[in-house]
Amino acid sequence: MLNIGIILGSTREGRNGEAVSNWIYDFATKRNDATYEIVDLADYNLPFLGSKVAESGQQEAEAAAKAWSEKMASFDGYIFITPEYNHAISAVLKNALDYLKPELHNKAAGFVGYGSLGGTRAHENLRLILGELQVADVRTAVTFSIMTDFENMSVFKPADYHADNANQMLDQVLAWSGALKPLRETVTV
Repeated sequence: MLNIGIILGSTREGRNGEAVSNWIYDFATKRNDATYEIVDLADYNLPFLGSKVAESGQQEAEAAAKAWSEKMASFDGYIFITPEYNHAISAVLKNALDYLKPELHNKAAGFVGYGSLGGTRAHENLRLILGELQVADVRTAVTFSIMTDFENMSVFKPADYHADNANQMLDQVLAWSGALKPLRETVTV
């Protein structure tokens, strides 16, 4: 069975991403076709890559980077939950991806976004980044509008029609993740 990571790509206080991540996790696990796990970037205290870290925090920073790397390497594919901030993904998600390279090679990813336009511009941004990291992104995405799928822009109440896109996106992620698995097993970095 494939192992798929659901990456919660926001650490902001009061973030809507937790509710979105829980929704896609519950939706995906009911399909009973893969193992799914939520990975919350808030659980990894990654300093900005290349920034100076005080000597007293160096060991903690190295441990966080190692734990993040190992966690991401353990998956066959990913679902990235991303808000749209200023037409792009969050800085914390970009930073976390900058820590990775071979851990992601020859894997697949799908997107679940939220924002004024459902996170679509963040998805476009993420497609460029993941292309450089040799991740095959799938066509179908799930896009939640902050204005129609959230009451008062904070209480998550997704419309029923999102289930169709969620199923298509998950089908594509699993198909590509499975197809790429033999390649990952034969290619060494």
